[in-house]
Amino acid sequence: MDIDLPDVLAEVTAQFERYEKALVSNDVAVLDELFRDDSRTLRYGIAENLYGYGAIRGFRAARSPVGLMRKTDKTVISTYGRDSAVASTLFYRDSLAGKVGRQMQTWVRFPEGWRIVAAHVSIINEPGS
Repeated sequence: MDIDLPDVLAEVTAQFERYEKALVSNDVAVLDELFRDDSRTLRYGIAENLYGYGAIRGFRAARSPVGLMRKTDKTVISTYGRDSAVASTLFYRDSLAGKVGRQMQTWVRFPEGWRIVAAHVSIINEPGS
């Protein structure tokens, strides 16, 4: 298996950056587009467990657009073959003083493009705090 093929890594990185931009600007249409429309898609959030695209879409539609700005750090994107990838990042928000957020996404290439099929978001105390 080929790991981190440069062209595939560039594609997934572009989609990850597109997701990040949509997240902080609350571009719900792009966020909805980037999650796979499937009952098996899931997202474990900070305070919610969302099973299926409908639940994820409903969460996005109801989420407040306030306080979404964040800074990411130590982003690692790894691709496996031409059709799967994992993106992991740490994030920091002003409202999370002394804490660090962690986000992981599993991306799969489908005929319609790269889509997130699983995501996990959590917050912990900043190590050393």
